[in-house]
Amino acid sequence: MTAPVAAGDKVVAIHQPNFLPWLGFFDKIARSDVFVVMDEVQFPKSGAGGWTNRVPMLVGGQAKWVTVPVVRNHHGVRTIRETEISEETPWRERVLELLRYNYGKTPFYEETLALVRPLIENRTSSLCDYNSHAIRELTVALGLPAARLVPMSTLPHFGHATDLLIALVRAVGGSTYLCGGGSAGYLEEDEFEAAGVRLVYQDFRHPQYPQPRAQAFVPGLSIVDALMHCGLRGTRALLRQKRVA
Repeated sequence: MTAPVAAGDKVVAIHQPNFLPWLGFFDKIARSDVFVVMDEVQFPKSGAGGWTNRVPMLVGGQAKWVTVPVVRNHHGVRTIRETEISEETPWRERVLELLRYNYGKTPFYEETLALVRPLIENRTSSLCDYNSHAIRELTVALGLPAARLVPMSTLPHFGHATDLLIALVRAVGGSTYLCGGGSAGYLEEDEFEAAGVRLVYQDFRHPQYPQPRAQAFVPGLSIVDALMHCGLRGTRALLRQKRVA
């Protein structure tokens, strides 16, 4: 069993810097005092990548992956902070065209495009810098303090898996670790207890909002989807009403 958040607890969430993340990512930021951005963990060595360089959006009424291409012509493994964006294709322009075609008639298209266009057009070659900049700008736009975001690379850390998480929580003076619902079953809860760190599961309940082009509501999409359909004000309200811990 996990302990509830108590008065005076310093809540720490830890997550990789994902590409235009989903609503639950920002729920974590909203419910934490410190949000450690894991920029020094390994980027997937093969395949299309992971959430750090791709995210589902509503395309033709269905969830489809939208991807930032990365450079693969290197030996060995690289961290997220070392991963470079590939410029072999005009992928930024294609993402913007995808948004125009699939979201152009949504109620808050113009408002959202004004926010996300400069984030998408960011010309940095660093995937970590690209994502971290977008996350910071979206965090501010959603009315959350950007000071909560702390790069892992700026903190003393050691170990792997549970030991690493505990070390990061301690590095920022935290007393409580807020972990995603998908962490249940593999986290070593007894190690958190032995270290004196409370463990709280996020248990995010995805709110539903109008998606006229989908036959049924599609959860788990990039926050861009919520912004297009609900606007900044409406998306802020979604985050406020769905905090459950």
